[in-house]
Amino acid sequence: MQQLDFGIIDAHIHQWDPYHTPHAASAAVKLLGKHPKLLDKMMRMLKPDDLIETLGLTQHVTSPYLPAHYKADTGRYAVDQAVHVEASWHNSKGKGVVGETEFVSQLPFEQEGLKLGAIVGTADPRDSSFKKILKLHQKASSRFRGIRKMAAVHEDRRIHAWADEPHLYSNKKFMKGFEALASMDLSFDAWVYSTQLPDLIQLAKAFPETSIVLDHFGTPAGLFGSIGAYTGVTKTARENILFRWQEDIAELSRCPNVYTKMSGLFMPVLGHGFHKERRLASKEEIFDLAHPLISHALSCFGPYRVMFASNFPMDSVSASLVSLIDAFSDAVAAYDPDALPQVFRNNAKQFYRM
Repeated sequence: MQQLDFGIIDAHIHQWDPYHTPHAASAAVKLLGKHPKLLDKMMRMLKPDDLIETLGLTQHVTSPYLPAHYKADTGRYAVDQAVHVEASWHNSKGKGVVGETEFVSQLPFEQEGLKLGAIVGTADPRDSSFKKILKLHQKASSRFRGIRKMAAVHEDRRIHAWADEPHLYSNKKFMKGFEALASMDLSFDAWVYSTQLPDLIQLAKAFPETSIVLDHFGTPAGLFGSIGAYTGVTKTARENILFRWQEDIAELSRCPNVYTKMSGLFMPVLGHGFHKERRLASKEEIFDLAHPLISHALSCFGPYRVMFASNFPMDSVSASLVSLIDAFSDAVAAYDPDALPQVFRNNAKQFYRM
């Protein structure tokens, strides 16, 4: 555990309230929110198995997660600012997505001694009104800095798909619309599974003037254990996932406009299975699993293009935020103690122009 004598910037949190905003679980939550066991049972009946396996549990996504909840999770750590990243706002058609930016911009972060440093909304570059939607986001909040459009679709069809096509980032219509981001000086959060990293490499090379950040180190599904129908089933399969991820991360890092977030490593889709034991990973377990990935990312991207991000509450199913910061800071310090202020504060501040 490192002594971080500066205010942390968390580059990736999610805020939602299924009771009062468009949310995929709103109807079920309003009906059974006071009966969590029944709510969990209903969610498992209504939602596809691949989504439930990806989430691990359901309570952390059916409960509100607002500034007070996040503040409680930070524990003894001083987090100065946080970046909200779009969280599948259910009114996702056209300009409906702007509602999330409006909602987040009005949340009482200051009451919790926090600052909302930036908002990453969403919009689809394939939409004919894409540029207009970006302008509406900007009008909704001065903290709007860019968008995320998730593209995570795995070749294993029993791993949940977060996009409607497997190669969204190489779609010609998507790439045409993407030009608007650079012209408006907006950034792009990319999320893919590790098998799709070549698509992101192609996108980053096509738009060298656009600032891009890869969320969650590219989510190597199955790296720590079996997931889906066949992914990560054997030790050899997991070694192959790691090798392919290492190669593609190294190539992606050669694009100077691309950063990456040290985050999302404790989503169940990676296969570690802590949620199945109904427990949280210890600091030591987090370090042992994450250290090889963090070390490789730092060796490729260097200390100025890697940023800490909690991905809370999504990773809360497997780890506490305090244990994550404990372990991740130890892993960064093992690479270079002088990199801690860059990774845990300065890089996010620079990337999102806080």
